[in-house]
Formats: sequence, structure tokens, C-alpha cells
Amino acid sequence: MAFAADYAVLFDRIGEEVRSAPEPAPDLFAKIIAGVCTRIPVLSRSGKAGMIDRLIECQAWTDAALALIELELPAWRVRRLVYEDGEWLCSLSRQPNLPLEIDDTVDGSHQVVPLAILSAFVEARRRASISRETVAAATRQSSAPAGIVCCDNFA
Repeated sequence: MAFAADYAVLFDRIGEEVRSAPEPAPDLFAKIIAGVCTRIPVLSRSGKAGMIDRLIECQAWTDAALALIELELPAWRVRRLVYEDGEWLCSLSRQPNLPLEIDDTVDGSHQVVPLAILSAFVEARRRASISRETVAAATRQSSAPAGIVCCDNFA
């Protein structure tokens, strides 16, 4: 279980870097991609993630953050992006058509739009990895073999 603990520390560290960053930067995107993304490195080898690199080179930070969500977490969508009290709030959801009160959203906030989106992305990625670990742990438990019969005499 040390791997899960190390992974949680990695998510915490990257989430803190995003929250404390004053503005988006190529090295921050590189840390996020290298640290918490599983699909992007594979897609980069096949050339399908080159769009993110081009957006980062052009400093199109918001578009790069949205493309990161689209490629890494295709089941997640931006539910809302609002500016309140000097901060941007980004909510990501797997079920954006549900009423907000019952939707299980992941939220991120920051003074800068792309960093609010990236903060929500890191939290959604954390949740996806936790659910993957839970499913893996549940499938590891083996059930009894099919040929076992109880031979006790209950009469």
C-alpha cells in the first residue's frame, strides 16, 4: 500500500504547486503531465497529444488546460466556470446534466482561470486514481471455487 500513499503525496504536492503558482508556466504543465497523467504520455508517443504542446508554446493556457482534461479524463466535463469574490471557480463533473445539488463535482479555485481549471483537473485525476484503486482491490478478492459443496448433516 506504500504505492498508494506515495501517489497521494504526489497529488498533494502537485495540487499545492498549482494553488501557489502566480501564473501558468510550461514547467507547471510539464510537472502535471509527468506526475499525474497516464494517458497523455501514451498519446504523445502516437502524436495525438501534440496539440497540448502547441497550445503551451503559444501560451494559450486556458485552451491547454481544457485540452488536458479532454485527453486525460474524457468522461469529465467542465460543469461551471464562474468568477466570484476575486477568484475563479471551476467545477468538473462526470454527469453535467444532473441538477447541481445532487451532482458529485470536483472543484478548483484560483485567481487565474487556467490555474483554477488545472486545480480542478488535479482533483478529478486524484478521484479517478482512487476509484481505480478501489476497483482493483475489489477485483483482487477471489470468490470460492465453483465446485465446493457443503457436506454437513443438519438433520
